[in-house]
Amino acid sequence: MPVRAARRSTPAEAVAAIPDGVRCFVNATSGTPFGLLDELAAQAHRFRSLELVAGYLLRAPAPFALAEPDGPFRITTTQASGATRSLARAGVLRIVPAKYSDYAWLFSPPSPLASDVALVQVSAPGPEGRVSLGATVGAAVEVVRTASLVIGQVNPQMPYTFGDGELPLDAFDHLVEIDEPLAELPSATADEVTKRVAEHAAALVPDGATIQFGIGALPEAILGLLAERRGLRVHSGMIAGSCAELVARGAIEGDLVAAEVIGDRALLDWVHRNPRVRLVRASVSHGMAGLAAVEGLVGINSTVEVALDGSANSEIVNGEVISGPGGAPDYAFGAAHGILALPSTAAGGTVSRIVRRLEPPARTTIPGYLVDRVVTEHGVAALRGLPLRERAEVLAAIAAPAFRDALLAD
Repeated sequence: MPVRAARRSTPAEAVAAIPDGVRCFVNATSGTPFGLLDELAAQAHRFRSLELVAGYLLRAPAPFALAEPDGPFRITTTQASGATRSLARAGVLRIVPAKYSDYAWLFSPPSPLASDVALVQVSAPGPEGRVSLGATVGAAVEVVRTASLVIGQVNPQMPYTFGDGELPLDAFDHLVEIDEPLAELPSATADEVTKRVAEHAAALVPDGATIQFGIGALPEAILGLLAERRGLRVHSGMIAGSCAELVARGAIEGDLVAAEVIGDRALLDWVHRNPRVRLVRASVSHGMAGLAAVEGLVGINSTVEVALDGSANSEIVNGEVISGPGGAPDYAFGAAHGILALPSTAAGGTVSRIVRRLEPPARTTIPGYLVDRVVTEHGVAALRGLPLRERAEVLAAIAAPAFRDALLAD
């Protein structure tokens, strides 16, 4: 890693060092440095063109609100979210679908999204004399190493996490002290249908499994039902709030390995200097070499809709991009057993989420040959090893009863 100046700077001084016409990587989830980005918005008059590229954002920073077709800020995301939906509707958001394992190289040369500047948030220095990327490590480590200019927002509210995100002060050109709340993701409340889906899915997770899970109310509900398991391990894209409870109940043993921590303030406090939590770069958390070394990996993810051939769309709803591939394709490839869970209907029961085929503009986030088990509130469809006709039959059997005949009409 290059040795840099580690200059203690004001927000204005650090942002003034960003040249016009470059691409800036903005760390995502709870790692987004809002204070620095507020200053960037204040200096918008300096720029004729500046591209900001980010992953999954929990809330939009100030420069995103200034994005317009003729403005200086151009916005690119590798995973759309609710925070970027208004930009997409306004036509000022560029979306680059990417699986999370690609983040290991995506923002560095020679990638088309190579970033000249890294804007990240870090913890206060620990007794080791280092700072930590804290809650959001997976994509940022390589960008900090390769960007021409690295600016770190030092925030005492950022937890210090152990692992690949621990960095010396001289990994940064500028260090700017800004104390502000982190972006959080409050726990979602599961409705009765979600709880029934979760019950079917949790029954598929055995003692001793290594678990991976995605974001949202359904994966959280599944985790909440695993407290009586023993010998569980975690190798996941993220650590969620339910993990703390599972550790307290004795369900999880060993280290929890992930790329990010996504949750509320209580979770962020729980991971602070927690020796059982280890955050790693994307190539370790999601790369094939890293996943191949994990025994008994069970992937637990939700999706938008599943076709009768088993293919799944996790990105598009009613023609609108709501998310991106994220880690789901990586774990579909790498997990020994995959659980893809979803309620059987949407729109108050009027739309089936088990569909005959994925119709454009829906995307195939996970191809059917990688889907192992699909779960709805009506049961489990085990797809592995089944021909296409039998796949259609078992998937129709877990659709809402009102739609089963139509799904198999041909």
